Amino acid sequence: MESPQRSSFVRRLLSLPIRHAQQAIGSLGDLWRTPFTTVMTVLVLGISLTLPATLHLFVKNAQQVTKQWDSASEISLFLNLSVSDKSAQNLVQRIMLYPEVSKVKYISAEEALKEFKVLSGFGQALDYLDENPLPATVLVTPTKRASQAQAAGELLIKLEKEREVEQGKLDLEWLSRLEAMATLIENIVTSVAFLLCLSVVLIIGNTIRLAIINQKDAIAVMKLVGATDSFIQRPFLYSGIWYGILGGVFACLAIAILAYYLSGALTVLTDLYGSNFVLQGLTFDESLLLIGFAIGLGLLGSYISVRQHIRAIEPKTD
Repeated sequence: MESPQRSSFVRRLLSLPIRHAQQAIGSLGDLWRTPFTTVMTVLVLGISLTLPATLHLFVKNAQQVTKQWDSASEISLFLNLSVSDKSAQNLVQRIMLYPEVSKVKYISAEEALKEFKVLSGFGQALDYLDENPLPATVLVTPTKRASQAQAAGELLIKLEKEREVEQGKLDLEWLSRLEAMATLIENIVTSVAFLLCLSVVLIIGNTIRLAIINQKDAIAVMKLVGATDSFIQRPFLYSGIWYGILGGVFACLAIAILAYYLSGALTVLTDLYGSNFVLQGLTFDESLLLIGFAIGLGLLGSYISVRQHIRAIEPKTD
């Protein structure tokens, strides 16, 4: 036969999710009864979350663009004029064995001269030359890991030690600037995101504080009849969660509209340059992560507020 204590414990355990659901729905009803305050708070939260998320979108699309610039870290090796095609081909085979090398392209001296004639516009004048003044060239594309400025520079030094190589060229300064700009943008995104997330916590905390002050007398009566602080705090915590959900959903919609609006202008611009770049919006997982992050901020802001203010309210017993 089941003991009364165990039966009471089971009933309390089963009723716990029901009470939580009731208080969650009740807190949503409280927000519904103050539409102006709720809408304004959600808009402020949504805009605060939209700004760092938009910066993240900018960084993500910038990374997509830079992936198309693999040739930016391409190393040009100019061979000695005395090197034969056979020796050059042997050099290409040796370079292909380098673990830092992804692709190697050989351009003979004859091919280089033909290309120079077409590009320079001095084709007829170059026909009067007795010898080809251009050397054979080997274009070396590093792997993704070796494309960084420091690693590419080390690879250049290594390649220049080959006996067939007269000179190597790599625009390390351009690569260094590109990496510095990317790092700066990421740091700006992190800093702005931190400040805006802090503002979200403060906004929700202040909103919950005002709600607690408006219900100060009711909270005092509840404490007087024996309600615990955790029971009183729960609806306000759920209010913070609802603010986070609504603000996160608004931010996702705002970013989707913004991405759609900008994609039209970018399509016209990229068509002029013959590029197939497509603006990427937030993925489904990123949207869920943004909403979950907003819920966390809402819960944190409401928790800080209720812990500070509800404990300070004490019923008057005189």
